[in-house]
Amino acid sequence: MAKRIDVSGLNAYYGSFLAVEDISMTIQPRTVTAFIGPSGCGKSTFLRTLNRMHEVTPGGRVEGKVMLDDENLYGAGIDPVSVRREVGMVFQRPNPFPTMSIYDNVAAGLKLVGNKKKSELDDIVEKSLKGANLWNEVKDRLNKPGSGLSGGQQQRLCIARAIAVEPKVLLMDEPCSALDPISTLAIEDLIGELKERFTIVIVTHNMQQAARVSDRTAFFNLAAVGQPGKLIEIDDTERIFSNPSVQATEDYISGRFG
Repeated sequence: MAKRIDVSGLNAYYGSFLAVEDISMTIQPRTVTAFIGPSGCGKSTFLRTLNRMHEVTPGGRVEGKVMLDDENLYGAGIDPVSVRREVGMVFQRPNPFPTMSIYDNVAAGLKLVGNKKKSELDDIVEKSLKGANLWNEVKDRLNKPGSGLSGGQQQRLCIARAIAVEPKVLLMDEPCSALDPISTLAIEDLIGELKERFTIVIVTHNMQQAARVSDRTAFFNLAAVGQPGKLIEIDDTERIFSNPSVQATEDYISGRFG
């Protein structure tokens, strides 16, 4: 069941450097929310706070609240590993496990959790590859290395791996930036299908992509180099692209900077 995210008063640090300042927003279940803004304004940093990946970075720490429905992901006693099962991540460059087969790539997270019979694994792998629109392309070579697939197929394999553990939220950090236009279109179509089951948040530098795939768009910016990134506004995507409330948003979307 897809879940709602409520962020309040979030600050993200690298050591003593404040990278993202005072972010508050709500992300509704079964929607696609796009983060846009110039490079270095904290979009990806903020994205990584939503599943506690930011803490993996040396010196990375977070203040504030991230609620997944009624659970504070930064609450006392919350296991970051269990958070990452609930809030999956797809990275900028496809990163299948190079020594693993296509099958084992998808099953990797399930095997970590344990207690799955081979027949159950088979069913979940097939369901996940179908969910990533990849099954028909790979069903006859499941035991071949995942690294042997094309870039676009590898990214869909990574999506299959992420959804196999049935997360509630799927985070995507520029998932199409390393892909050709045809593969990009395949991923965008897939995002539209996946939002029926998951809450999706995507970072993208592609304005057209944000307009195509998202229901809501958040614009991030920073006052100057070395200053923290801030959320400037978040609204329905159609409104952000046609009639934003803040001049800086309009300037960015129209290409005046960024």
